[in-house]
Amino acid sequence: MGIVSGLLLLPLAPVRGTAWIADHLLQEARRQFYDPRAVQARLSALNRALDEGDIDEAAFEREEERLLALLEHPARRPAGHTTATAPAALMAPAKRKKRRV
Repeated sequence: MGIVSGLLLLPLAPVRGTAWIADHLLQEARRQFYDPRAVQARLSALNRALDEGDIDEAAFEREEERLLALLEHPARRPAGHTTATAPAALMAPAKRKKRRV
């Protein structure tokens, strides 16, 4: 990036920084949401809620099917999603679609 273009784009730096942070927060939230250990914990909580009478049988079955589908069908997870827990997996750059002009 040249000096002139750097100076012209300088006012957009906060927007680009905010977008970068939002993108990384979204990636981490998806990683945690689809983590098999987290899904199993939600299943346990769901079973407890049914046992305690907090939810009815129909709601339990709907949510249980959804959670089991997350565990059984990893292909349904968002593209680029990984269940790796190594720090390197967290630092991987996001894959972005290229726009055609």
